[in-house]
Amino acid sequence: MQVKLHILCTSDVHGNLLPIHYGTNEKVNTGLATYATAVKQARKKYDHVIVLDNGDLIQGTPLMTHYVNEYSEQKNPMINVMNQIGIDASVIGNHEFNYGMKVLSDAVEQAHFPWLSANILNEQTKQPLFGQPYIVKKFPNGLTIAIVGVTTHYIPHWEQSEHIEGIQFLDAFSTLQSWVNQIHMKEQPDVLIASYHGGFECDLKTGEPTEQITGENQAYKMCEEIKGIDILLTGHQHRQLTEVLHDVLVVQPGHHAQMYGKVDIELQKENGEWVMTNKSAELLTLEGVEPDPVIIREMESLEQSTQQWLDEPIGHIKGDMSISDPFLARTSKHAFIQFIHQVQMDASGVDISVTSLLNNDTKGFGSTVTMRDVESNFMFPNTLIVLELTGKDIKLALEKSAEYFIVNKKNEITVNPAFMYPKPQHYNYDMWEGINYMIHVANEPGSRIKQVFYHGELLEHDQKYSVALNNYRASGGGNYDMFKHKPVVKEIQQNTTELICAYFKKHPIVKAETTKNFIVTL
Repeated sequence: MQVKLHILCTSDVHGNLLPIHYGTNEKVNTGLATYATAVKQARKKYDHVIVLDNGDLIQGTPLMTHYVNEYSEQKNPMINVMNQIGIDASVIGNHEFNYGMKVLSDAVEQAHFPWLSANILNEQTKQPLFGQPYIVKKFPNGLTIAIVGVTTHYIPHWEQSEHIEGIQFLDAFSTLQSWVNQIHMKEQPDVLIASYHGGFECDLKTGEPTEQITGENQAYKMCEEIKGIDILLTGHQHRQLTEVLHDVLVVQPGHHAQMYGKVDIELQKENGEWVMTNKSAELLTLEGVEPDPVIIREMESLEQSTQQWLDEPIGHIKGDMSISDPFLARTSKHAFIQFIHQVQMDASGVDISVTSLLNNDTKGFGSTVTMRDVESNFMFPNTLIVLELTGKDIKLALEKSAEYFIVNKKNEITVNPAFMYPKPQHYNYDMWEGINYMIHVANEPGSRIKQVFYHGELLEHDQKYSVALNNYRASGGGNYDMFKHKPVVKEIQQNTTELICAYFKKHPIVKAETTKNFIVTL
C-alpha cells in the first residue's frame, strides 16, 4: 500500500492579505487571498494535505496597521482568512509581538488552528505560552504526522520590553532537540515536521558560517545535530530555498506570500508500518492564480477605509526628498535621512540621532506627503529610545556601520555582500546626525573611523552622550552589542509613523536640506 502526503507552507506573510502593493496600489500576484485559491486547488487534487504557516503573519502592511489603530475590536483579518483557508497550524514569529500582547492574544484566541512554539513559555508556570508545543495529525489510513514549532529566541534583543513582559524565551535548538525526542517516544509518528521561525547561520553546501553565530538562526545546527526530523520548515530570513541537509528536507518559501512551499512525501506500508520512500520539495508562485472572490468581497470595507487613510496628505516638502539611488543615499547625506534625524531629535530633545535607510525600495518623499508615503517607507512599528552612550560606544557603533562597505577589484567602494546575502540587511547600516565623522573604507574593518567630532570638539572616550535611535537598534539588533544594557534616558512610546505625523503637524511645510556631517571615502 502506497500513499502520498503533501505539505503546503507559507512563512513571513507580514500582513499581505490582498493582491496589492500599497506603496504603488498596483496589483501583484501575492497575498493570502490568492494563496487561498491555490490551497483549494491542492485539496481538490490530493487526498492527504497539510497546510502550515511558519510565523510573522499578522504584522507588516498598512492594512494591518490601520486595523490595529482603528478596528482592533473586530476580528483580525489575517486570522479570518487563515481560518477560511483551514490551515492546520501556525508558528509564532518574532513580529507577532510588535503590536503588543493584546493584539497577539486576540489573534490566538480567534484562530481555529493551533499556534505552536515550544520554546516560548509563561515565565511563572514554565508552560508553553500559546498552549501546544506540537500537534499530531492522523489520517484514516493510520498515517500519523507530528508537527512541532519553535521560534528564534532572539526576540528579547529586538522587541519592546512591555510587549514581552512575563515571557521566557528558551534556546530554540535545545528545546527542539528535547521535544523531537519526546515526540518520537510518545507518539511514534510516521513523519515528523519541525516548523522553525528562524533561518540558517551556515552555508548549506559548505557548512561555513554565513553570519555571526549568535543563536538568532540555528537551522543548520538543527539539521546537523538533531536526529529524528524529516522535514524542517524555516523562515525569518525571507529566503527562497529547498535543500536536503543531513537527510533533512528543508524549505524556506520567501516572504509576503509571493511564493509558497510544497513538500511531497511518498510512503509505503511494510510489515504494518509506514516507511518513507521519497521526499522532495519545490517553491511555487501564485502567477496566474485568481484571488478568492469571497475573501476579496469580505475585505472591501476595511480595504476602502485603509485606502482613504493612506491617501490623506499629512505634509508638504519644499525641494527634493525623493531617493533614486539608495547607495548614494547611504554614502553621502540625503535630505530624506536628514528629515528623519530632524523628526527623531525633535521628539527626543537630544542632538545626536541614528537612523538608516531600511531597504532599497525606499523612495523617500515627493512634494506632497501622504500616509501611503510614510507607511511604504517605514514598514516596521519601531519606537524611539534615548540611550546614554560613551564616546567609546559611539566609535564602536560607527565601526560596525562601516562594515557595510568594501573596496572591490576595481578599487571602487561598494556594498559588503554580507549585508545582501543570505538575507538583505541594508537596515543594519546606520547614519548619524549631530557628530562629524569619516569612513575610510580601504582600511581594515575596526579601524575605519579615525576622528569623531561633537560640536567641533573631539569625541571623548569616557564622556557620556544622549543618543536617539529606534528600539530595534537600541536593544542591540543587527549585532550592535555596544548598545546592549546601556542606560535608557527616555522612551518615546510612538512609532516612526506617528512621530512623522506629529512633526508635520508642527511643520506643515518642510524644506529639503542637508548637513554634510559624514564622508565615505577610500
